[in-house]
Amino acid sequence: MKNLTILITSLLALALLDPTHALEFVAANNAIGTPGGNRFDSEFGLEYTLQTMNSASEFIWRAFQQDEATRRPVSRITTTIENEDGVAYTSGDHIRVSAQYIANFNGDVRREIVGLLYHEVAHSWQYNGQGHAPSGLIEGVADYLRLTSGYAAPYWIKPGGGDRWDQGYDVTAYFLQYCEGLRQGFVADLNAKMKDGYNVGFFQDLVGKSVDQLWSDYKARYGN
Repeated sequence: MKNLTILITSLLALALLDPTHALEFVAANNAIGTPGGNRFDSEFGLEYTLQTMNSASEFIWRAFQQDEATRRPVSRITTTIENEDGVAYTSGDHIRVSAQYIANFNGDVRREIVGLLYHEVAHSWQYNGQGHAPSGLIEGVADYLRLTSGYAAPYWIKPGGGDRWDQGYDVTAYFLQYCEGLRQGFVADLNAKMKDGYNVGFFQDLVGKSVDQLWSDYKARYGN
């Protein structure tokens, strides 16, 4: 009954937010009774999960400069807490967060889960070049959104670190932040370009420099 009540509440909130587009957020704790599942319930909870998925989506739409006509036609995003290893991942529009990770996380687990959800929700809304964009770039865009939302993790690498621009996650997120500083709206425009395909020349088109030159300039800025 509690899960049903939360689901109904989320649907009503979304109906008020966007009455022209049916968007449903669903959350469930499938690890109840485990250390991680219990910690999730006591320090985060399903209702706050739904609120976070909603706020993350709104933030990502603004960051991507998207309206209903230009964003992916997503009708449902689901988050479940699972008693498995790893951290979190998204398959389709289903986010799975590891209860074992939650149980063992040493720090502000509430803030960490919010950051994870911003990253994973981003995967539902971003374009991936019809599957041809480097996976490191896709993960980097998701972490860029986590970074600019204010939920970067303290264990991330420092800006300027990393070996390749498409290394992914925090490395690529900070590189994209550098590119955004060169051209406001860079990440939004890059994402829009990746709707129909991918070409590394997108960087040249948007900034006037090849991605290799941008990476070299970025590393030089931080003394690397």
